[in-house]
Amino acid sequence: MAVGAEVQTFGIPGVQEHACFMKELADAEKMQKRFMDCIETAAFPGQSNDEQERLLHMVVVGGGPTGIELSGELHDFLEDDLKFWYPELASKIKITLVEALPSVLPMFSKQLIEYTESTFKESKIDIMTKTMVKEVKPNSVVLQMPDKSIKELPCGMVVWAGGNKGRKVTNDLMAKLPAEQNNRRGLVVDGNYHVLSPHHHKLIGTLSPTDYLRMKGADGIFAIGDCSVTPYAPTAQVASQEGAYLARMLVQMAKKDTLEQKLVSLETERLNASTEEDRKRIGDEIEAAKGQMAKVKLRPFHYSHQGSLAYIGSEKAIADLPFMNGNVASGGVATFLFWRSAYLSTLFSLRNRTLVATDWIKVKLFGRCVLISSSVLGL
Repeated sequence: MAVGAEVQTFGIPGVQEHACFMKELADAEKMQKRFMDCIETAAFPGQSNDEQERLLHMVVVGGGPTGIELSGELHDFLEDDLKFWYPELASKIKITLVEALPSVLPMFSKQLIEYTESTFKESKIDIMTKTMVKEVKPNSVVLQMPDKSIKELPCGMVVWAGGNKGRKVTNDLMAKLPAEQNNRRGLVVDGNYHVLSPHHHKLIGTLSPTDYLRMKGADGIFAIGDCSVTPYAPTAQVASQEGAYLARMLVQMAKKDTLEQKLVSLETERLNASTEEDRKRIGDEIEAAKGQMAKVKLRPFHYSHQGSLAYIGSEKAIADLPFMNGNVASGGVATFLFWRSAYLSTLFSLRNRTLVATDWIKVKLFGRCVLISSSVLGL
């Protein structure tokens, strides 16, 4: 199971109907269309100042890496492109980041949180912490402030980056195993399990808790990524390592199963051998196959944390990287260049790396495209 997750709305009224999400490609296209609709509507002659201010107020909900990077990218789009296309509106655009926790980016060090907040302040991005969303309306968002008072903010667009929840297929699978799968966050990978040969259902190994990513209460089902509950953070870095591990694990299990079938066949062949010479030859092959089986190890999963990175706009990034027995925290333009190089290194092919790098160069030289394609418009 590697079906990921869907957006967690916490049952807040209006989120599903009126907010934009940043989960799937279609969500990004919808957000792009909504953003440009707000800009172009605000540019119509005859709009009142109040209506222009509402349309040009963008609210991002969620102070994790997704919300932070989105706020930074919106600011860059404003500074690098919209000031050229809509100079009369540029000064009126406002970006507000809403976070229910006491600070943004709780997974980063205090030093980097303060650096991000100061960078956003310079970029005139408002950060509202300890603030909860109570309702999203078509033209506004209702907030509960830190002092428990209720405030309604007029806005043109709300982008929701407030977390994940399990998909229906995950919940349906959990419902079939209520005794073992009792964590609402996702599929529990836990317990001692036996690894069975997929062809003969014979024991080929024993798995210890969690380390083999096997779904609790089920034989032959592994769960990785956002749909599972493990001691690790639900990040792409963890899911990528889990996927690579599981691929190796399945290859090892297939090798062991093939060798097991070969041993069964050789044993039968030895029983039917007519000469001592044939029995000796087959015996040597059996010993060789047993030696090969001994080398096939089902090793547990070990997560290697490579650090945390986030882009914060204005060609600046932050990084919290493991070093020796501690962490190294850095932020700024140099970290932004490191962030880009790390991003390129995670892409799967030279073609993808070339296309992404070319897009970055085109944006730097010619700016971002402000046209909306017919696919986004649904034509």
